Amino acid sequence: MSRFSAPIAEQIWDMKYRLKAADGHIEEQTVEDTWRRIARALAQAETDPVAWEDKFYTALDDFKFLPAGRITAGAGTGRSVTLFNCFVMGTVPDSMGGIFDMLKEAALTMQQGGGIGYDFSTIRPKGAAVHGVAADASGPLSFMDVWDAMCRTIMSAGSRRGAMMATMRCDHPDIEDFITAKQDAARLRMFNLSVLVTDPFMDAVHSDGAWDLVFDGKVYRTVQARDLWNRIMRATYDYAEPGVIFIDRINAANNLSYVETIAATNPCGEQPLPPYGACLLGSINLAKLVSDPFTGKATLDKGALDDLVRVAVRMMDNVVDVSRFPLDAQAQEAQAKRRIGLGVTGLADALVLTGLRYGSDEAVAQTDIWMRAVARSAYLASVDLAREKGAFPLFERDAFLASGTMQAMDADVRAAVSEHGIRNALLTSIAPTGTISLYAGNVSSGIEPIFATSYTRKVLQKDGSRTEEVVEDYAVALWRQMHGDTPLPEHVVTAQNLAPMDHVKMQAAAQKWVDSSISKTINCPEDISFDAFKDVYLAAWDMGCKGCTTYRPNDVTGSVLSVSEADPAPQASQGADVVYLADPFDRPDALEGHTYKLKWPGSEHAIYVTINDTVIAGHRRPFEIFINSKNMEHYAWTVALTRMISAVFRRGGDVSFVVEELKAVFDPRGGAWVQGQYIPSILAAIGGVIEQHLVRIGFIGGAGLGLKADPQAVQMAVGGQPASCPSCGAFEMVMIEGCMTCRACGHSKCG
Repeated sequence: MSRFSAPIAEQIWDMKYRLKAADGHIEEQTVEDTWRRIARALAQAETDPVAWEDKFYTALDDFKFLPAGRITAGAGTGRSVTLFNCFVMGTVPDSMGGIFDMLKEAALTMQQGGGIGYDFSTIRPKGAAVHGVAADASGPLSFMDVWDAMCRTIMSAGSRRGAMMATMRCDHPDIEDFITAKQDAARLRMFNLSVLVTDPFMDAVHSDGAWDLVFDGKVYRTVQARDLWNRIMRATYDYAEPGVIFIDRINAANNLSYVETIAATNPCGEQPLPPYGACLLGSINLAKLVSDPFTGKATLDKGALDDLVRVAVRMMDNVVDVSRFPLDAQAQEAQAKRRIGLGVTGLADALVLTGLRYGSDEAVAQTDIWMRAVARSAYLASVDLAREKGAFPLFERDAFLASGTMQAMDADVRAAVSEHGIRNALLTSIAPTGTISLYAGNVSSGIEPIFATSYTRKVLQKDGSRTEEVVEDYAVALWRQMHGDTPLPEHVVTAQNLAPMDHVKMQAAAQKWVDSSISKTINCPEDISFDAFKDVYLAAWDMGCKGCTTYRPNDVTGSVLSVSEADPAPQASQGADVVYLADPFDRPDALEGHTYKLKWPGSEHAIYVTINDTVIAGHRRPFEIFINSKNMEHYAWTVALTRMISAVFRRGGDVSFVVEELKAVFDPRGGAWVQGQYIPSILAAIGGVIEQHLVRIGFIGGAGLGLKADPQAVQMAVGGQPASCPSCGAFEMVMIEGCMTCRACGHSKCG
């Protein structure tokens, strides 16, 4: 009897979390084996591991506690991967040597699977004098381009590509260029961008005051604060970036403000961290704790919640001791502060099960009650751990209790911390939970509303047949089990029919009891006015949020996948095919293709590139490539390239990343000018030929849209439908929790 409530949940487990040997041999037969592996690995930090293993297993059972994907996939496997999700790198020095030392550290961190954040405010602005070399500085954005290129070459552990967050202070002289940097569709594709907004700046915005742009004590120029704010808002309105982080509020609330200053966050923004800060994530599945759902007696079991949170805190504290770290500085930082990020998922479903409409005053009040209960249990559990194992090494009682977060905490919690100390400096965070929410039966993600009550996936089977699969929200599926085809209650709402202020109120209610931050997207209608859009951000500021991320569908950002709530299982896309990637496509007897002649300057012989195509699910796609030249100098690498690229093509999915990787290769001997364009290497030229072919057959929408992390790439579509997921090929890319995310496999551009 499967423990999975939906086929998609089992598919996610098999693709992402099930332990398999390098040769593909399956090591875990059931999800219970996975839970046992995790429980056993985390219990190794206990003096009585056997007893705690069973308690940990019970917490994991039935998807009640959901450790983040890196823990679920990596714990107990013996693999050299980090179990931490979030990293902020060291402060970037304002020197060439220091900058490239930081670049190396970033590469090592992403290689082990960590998403990273950087504050680029420490680099002198463009045009500033560089003493000793009689030159002007190129500015922080030029170095962000270097980071971006590095990130494109790194494959994170678990086959995820690198994800990065870049921040810049609102008073940096290059802030205006930072705000508009990603309006160039080919630039900084691997970065999310956020502006660090200070309290004085917000005061100046309200008063329409002047605002100095300053670096190293020098005022470079003065602007009107409200004009700069409007530029941030206009960029976000049109391009969905940059986000806004209220950095002074974060530092004032921080339990550790006496030993650290925060200037950056991880890629999705839920973890503001100091230099070399690291944090792990996990979520309590609130939907699983509701008893008597859809009845007048429906309630969330407070006793079960308390027990589960206490065990989860202990499990996550143990991760600090059993995890590997990419850098020694990250290990030292984590062990000195023992930061964890325990959050929730399934909040919207839990509200539905208890009869509350997401965004209503009653739901806001209930969210406050539940999140307060989570915070209380987490802090008291950490106090108990401090009594047993000791407080975190940098704990200082009076300074810790003086922080903004602790000032707002209940008196009995403050008294317990004062008497016994606390094991973990920070404990709560609301992370993106797209993949683990699917794995848990498609519960609503984090504190987000239900995205859609249901949708239909077409699944291409290995034998070539196609099946249809209805994916329902967890609460909706439970309603169907209990009430059949009876219409859903009126309090069941989705992200598409909520007012933006409903989102803000819910985020603010949760933030009150979250000591780190929250990953949340505030969905705005396409026709929202610019003034009303700005009001969303001002409301987030006024209500006490630590940041704000919005998404307004338009011609630039793309459209959120539309669904019809009147249809119990709307057709998401006629072409929404998931291609299983375990086995390559079989080669048909005959294929159609094109041959392209490539003449490289200085080379005696031309290179001929032949690409043959097949048709899968009604779409033409590349199947194999042949690269030929009479120049024997090229023979070995052209044969190798032919075999490797053909193997990639035959595996399916969005293979356009091949273009990106080849076009990024440079030849240290120098490139060449071809038809008025500088090409950095022969390999880059071949990448251009492949790109030309993909455009020709309609696989991508145009030159420059083959970047795997390019948001415009996921806009392009056949017949007006959203394009396929870069990971699984399904036409299910939607904006969830601030990132384009695949509802079929959980792939996210944020890593």
